[in-house]
Amino acid sequence: MKIGLDFDNTIVCYDNVFHQVALEQGVIPAETAVNKVAVRDYLRAVGKEGLWTEMQGYVYGTRMEDADAYPDVIETLIAAKQQGHQICIVSHKTRYPFMGHQYDLHESARNWILTHLTHNDEPLVDEFSINFRETKAEKIDRIAELGCDIFLDDLPEILEASNFPASVKAVLFDPAAHHSDFDKGLAVTSWKQFSYLLEL
Repeated sequence: MKIGLDFDNTIVCYDNVFHQVALEQGVIPAETAVNKVAVRDYLRAVGKEGLWTEMQGYVYGTRMEDADAYPDVIETLIAAKQQGHQICIVSHKTRYPFMGHQYDLHESARNWILTHLTHNDEPLVDEFSINFRETKAEKIDRIAELGCDIFLDDLPEILEASNFPASVKAVLFDPAAHHSDFDKGLAVTSWKQFSYLLEL
């Protein structure tokens, strides 16, 4: 089976790093929840949308080393590889931030994958199976080109898109259970649930 995976907010969790960076910059109260969305919502509420945009470029560009994989990602990938499944990552993100320093966001994410998703010092996803595209449409086209059997993503709009390939089993990663109305496929709230779905 070819298992397709989104990257941002599906494999990698940014809650801790965004909260830490916001505290370092002194732009949120200390009691703000340790949650990326909480940081974003606070900055928007106080009229600092531009600062939020710049912070994203900074985190995705130079603070990736401080980002965490979601619990059970590594274990799931190891089990999938041991059972002979193919793993590919297909992510949509701009190559450079909209504002601020022009970090290469694709390179930063690729380096994180190759150094954090490892087992016995070997990458669990080979470099040729890492795909970054600038737009959602290009991402969906790549999922179809790769012939994924299943695809895990945190964005319903990807899985529900009219051009999302019907041959691919759509699985929504929804750890906070925000999308109870998702009906395009299955939804999981953890990587443990996803591993059960894959029968690993």
